[in-house]
Amino acid sequence: MITLLTDFGLQDVYVGVMKGVIKSINPNVEIIDLTHQIPPQNISAGRFALMNAVDFFPDNTIYLVIVDPTVGSQRKAISIEFDKGYLICPDNGIYSGILPKYSVKKVVELNNSKYWLNTNPSSTFHGRDIFASVAGYLSKGVSIDELGNPIKEENLVKLNIPSPIINNNEIIGSIQYIDVYGNLITNISQDMLHNKSWYVLENTLQINPDFTYSSVNQGELLALIGSHGWLEIAVNCGSAKMKLNKQYLDRIKVVIN
Repeated sequence: MITLLTDFGLQDVYVGVMKGVIKSINPNVEIIDLTHQIPPQNISAGRFALMNAVDFFPDNTIYLVIVDPTVGSQRKAISIEFDKGYLICPDNGIYSGILPKYSVKKVVELNNSKYWLNTNPSSTFHGRDIFASVAGYLSKGVSIDELGNPIKEENLVKLNIPSPIINNNEIIGSIQYIDVYGNLITNISQDMLHNKSWYVLENTLQINPDFTYSSVNQGELLALIGSHGWLEIAVNCGSAKMKLNKQYLDRIKVVIN
């Protein structure tokens, strides 16, 4: 199967056209939409969404991932073969959440135009003219070796994601994702808080941990470990993003008591 993850949204025809290209090459392939609502040009958000999806798909799935603010530039279009399947994406670090978890077998640049939709691709829509076409051929059994020249894994672009800082009785993390509900998902993992007593300190506001969103009254803040395994800050039936006026990469402080 092929999964699609983009920042294209659903208003325009871009996603549908890519599916048309794929189905023209392989009418029998199953296509699953992960999301097309990644905030525009937000590679970090795309990284998080991909990282939290791969574990739940069967081996040999093809992940077509397009958050590509530098489309048409000198950035490479690549495919990565790894333990769980294949990734087709721009070389911009969007894969940085999954590569530490899985062994990489091969990386190639998608420069064999035989597998493009045409030999003169649009400078603004590589999703249609290169990525979708390659995904279709890969799903039909074309070897990754045929798609282009090999690249060393260590030469891939690295995405600079800050790590939490542990200082005495504090953990200073940051917001790595904001979901549709306005929940603030941090880069502080559940392992960092296991068997500890803790709370989130936002300026002078203490946000206590709980187990479910409904553990507090509607409109109240809470902190909890989400299904993804990361500390998140939420509001019961509301938006923590709006209540705390937070954005991606803003700092979050956890106090261990």
